[in-house]
Amino acid sequence: MTITQPDLSVFETLESEVRSYCRGWPTVFDRAHGSRMYDEDGHEYLDFFAGAGSLNYGHNNPVLKRALIDYLERDGVTHGLDMSTTAKRAFLESFQNYILRPRDLPYKVMFPGPTGTNAVESALKLARKVKGRESVVSFTNAFHGMSLGSLAVTGNAFKRAGAGIPLVHGTPMPFDNYFDGKVPDFLWFERLLEDQGSGLNKPAAVIVETVQGEGGINVARPEWLRALSELCERQDMLLIVDDIQMGCGRTGAFFSFEESGITPDIVTVSKSISGYGLPMALTMFKPELDVWEPGEHNGTFRGNNPAFVTATAALEAYWADGSAMEKQTRQRGEQVEQAMIAITEENLADVKEYRGRGLVWGLEFHDKERAGRVAKRAFELGLLIETSGPESEVVKLLPALTITPDELDEGLRVLARSVRETA
Repeated sequence: MTITQPDLSVFETLESEVRSYCRGWPTVFDRAHGSRMYDEDGHEYLDFFAGAGSLNYGHNNPVLKRALIDYLERDGVTHGLDMSTTAKRAFLESFQNYILRPRDLPYKVMFPGPTGTNAVESALKLARKVKGRESVVSFTNAFHGMSLGSLAVTGNAFKRAGAGIPLVHGTPMPFDNYFDGKVPDFLWFERLLEDQGSGLNKPAAVIVETVQGEGGINVARPEWLRALSELCERQDMLLIVDDIQMGCGRTGAFFSFEESGITPDIVTVSKSISGYGLPMALTMFKPELDVWEPGEHNGTFRGNNPAFVTATAALEAYWADGSAMEKQTRQRGEQVEQAMIAITEENLADVKEYRGRGLVWGLEFHDKERAGRVAKRAFELGLLIETSGPESEVVKLLPALTITPDELDEGLRVLARSVRETA
């Protein structure tokens, strides 16, 4: 691919230094469709990033786009705070009929502000309000958002340092396999809870990702999650599952915790819940936890009605028929796994491990700088992938769930070439 130098001057002179993704992909994107993005010069890129998991159904999905255009053309309500609207009603009914009832999940649904971190903030506030305690336990390498409450339960040192103030009332515990199987699950956690001299304040809740996306694609075993759920119940702690990146079908089932058979007390969802990349977030919880006073947690843009419209269209198009989307995602995941096996065998001395579920996968190298070089070379070859992990040591694959087998093969071939050419 021949890439001319794009005009980045206004971004470099006017936009803040905080910008990040654009540094790894130094071009100016102009349009996108399905699993393809195009820059202003017409160069094509296969997208294995999917808006950091916000575009599970691809860019400008035609079914969702049609619903959105029809709604806007009839002057449907755009901004509604938490007023009752036809768009919100349609979403709630579809969510209840296609997602909650078939899974026998009893949750009430709350619309916090439209971002993932706001969903997490509301979950933490609710848990503390219900239990009357301040401490929340999180896990090593967790990522839950960039606002202060979410950062307090996030593991990454670089992101935590950006807070500028002490991050309090959060206690980290070892995630699954943190000690490479050498220490029994929850040995340290249970000992601290039971020891009156441990210094650990009784937690209100535990917050966990079933697959740590930003933390390096660390996959919790179903039995580990079940043991955690049982521990929370024994110790009178609420279990919060952060499903912001791994929900909406990313791991196969609509919720990533379904495979383990647990029912968390609180669940946060954002990113792909709108289906179209529009800002939207949900905080769900068991009915007995709904102790909010009216307006006690709110936000100006929690009533983003265009997002309700596309979310409803996504549920009807991809989840109303039961398990078809889940089966397709698992099949695509097997396709990725076979490619990961081949890459590992070809680069046996350099690949440390591959891991994943459904359509989220990570490839870790012994050389921690290698992942960044692979992502750079992939971009040069027309593939968008990012890195993750505390030292950006893992290549992260996050393609749209609607990607075709041929597109997936194409991207995986580029990945294999990028690994080969960065040895």
